[in-house]
Amino acid sequence: MKLYVFNPDTDMALANNEENYMAPASACRMAQDLALLPVWYAQPGSAVLAPSAYNADYLQKMKQLFPLSVQLVTEPELPDYAESQIVPWGWNRAFRKRMQKAGIAQHKLPTEAELRECRMLSSRAYGMALAMTFELNKTLKCVCGRHFLISGEGKEFCVPDIVDDFKDGYLFKSVWSGSGKGLRWCRRGLTKSTADWCRRELVNHGALILEPIYKKEGDFAMEFYSNGRGKVLFSGYSHFITDEKGVYRGNMLVSNEEVEQWILRYIPLEAFVCIREYLQKVIEGIYGRYYSGPMGIDMMICPDQRGYPYAIYPHVEINVRMTMGMVARQLYDNFVAPGSKGIFNVDNFPSAEVLRTQHEQDMRDYPLIVEEGRIVSGYLALVPVTPQSRYRAYVLSLIHISEPTRRSYIS
Repeated sequence: MKLYVFNPDTDMALANNEENYMAPASACRMAQDLALLPVWYAQPGSAVLAPSAYNADYLQKMKQLFPLSVQLVTEPELPDYAESQIVPWGWNRAFRKRMQKAGIAQHKLPTEAELRECRMLSSRAYGMALAMTFELNKTLKCVCGRHFLISGEGKEFCVPDIVDDFKDGYLFKSVWSGSGKGLRWCRRGLTKSTADWCRRELVNHGALILEPIYKKEGDFAMEFYSNGRGKVLFSGYSHFITDEKGVYRGNMLVSNEEVEQWILRYIPLEAFVCIREYLQKVIEGIYGRYYSGPMGIDMMICPDQRGYPYAIYPHVEINVRMTMGMVARQLYDNFVAPGSKGIFNVDNFPSAEVLRTQHEQDMRDYPLIVEEGRIVSGYLALVPVTPQSRYRAYVLSLIHISEPTRRSYIS
C-alpha cells in the first residue's frame, strides 16, 4: 500500500540537512491543517497520514460526493503499516527519521546515500545543468533566461560586475528553497541586509544563485513524472500566479489545451514544441536515472530582445518533489466538470477566527454544485476547516474566472 504524507517543510529541511531538524511553528501548523490534502492526488486504494480528529468525518463526507478510494491512517497506527510505500511531498533526513521512529520498516525508507543524492538533485546549483544545456543549444528559438553560480565561504561578498548588464535589476536565490522563498530582490542595488543574507548563505551552503530580473507576461510549469529508470513522462501543464516577489498565489484550474492555447498567444507552435521536447529529453538525462517521482519545471513568458516578441524562460525553478501545480492538474482532470474553470489555492490567515469567517462567507457566496462526482461550480475547502485552522486549501470553480484572489498568500 502507498501511504501519502504532506510535509510542506521539506525544502527547509533539505537546507538544514539535519535529521533532528525542527520546522518553524508556521510550517508545523500548515502540515497539520493541510494533512489531508493528498487524498486529492493519491492513487486509489492508498492511504493518507493525518490526525483522525475532524479529518475522518470530513473524508467520509467527501466520499459521498466524489470517487475517492483512500483511507486515513493516524501516526499511532503506523506500525501496522510498516511495509507501506511512503510517498511524501518530498524526502529529507528529518522526515526519514520521523517515519523510522514511528514504525515504518527501515528497508522501506531511503538510505543516507540516497538522501544525499536527493538533496543534491533538489538544489538550484544542480539545476543549473539544465540551464546550461539551453544556453549551449543555439538551435532553439524563443528561449531566454540565465543563471550564475556564486561560490565562496562568505567572508567577503561583492556583487559581480555582470549585474551592470541587468537593466531591470537582479535577484539572489538560496541553493535550497521553493515556492518563492529564499529569494532576495535587488531592483535598486544591493542593500546591507541583502549583502548580509548573501554572506550567511555562502557560509551555510557555500553557494548561491544570481539571476537577472525579467519582466514577464505570466507563469506556467510543465509537470513530469520520472520513473527512476531513465524515463521521464510529461504529466501536463500548470498555469499559476505569483506576486511581485515571486511567491506562489494559486493555480488556474483549466484544461491542458487551454494552458497551451494561452502559451501559443506568445510563442509560435513549432518553437514551443521544440522547447518542450528538448526539455523532456534533457531532464531524462539529468534526473531520469537518479530520481523517482513527480517533478515540476517552473517557467515564465517574457518579452524578448533578440528578434522575437516573446520568449520562454524554461528553467526558472526545478522542483524535484510533489508540487502544487501537480495537485492542481490532478484536481482539474479528476474532479472538475468539463466546461468549468476555477482556481486552486492555499492561503493562511492571522487567526482561526478570521479563517472561519472567510470560509463561511465563501460557502454562502459560492454554493457548491457537484454532478457525477465533479465540481460544476462553487467553493470547496479541500481539507477540514477546524477551530484551530490557520491554513486552508480550496477550489473555487466558476464558468468565468480570471485568477486567484489577491488576498491569498502563503507565509
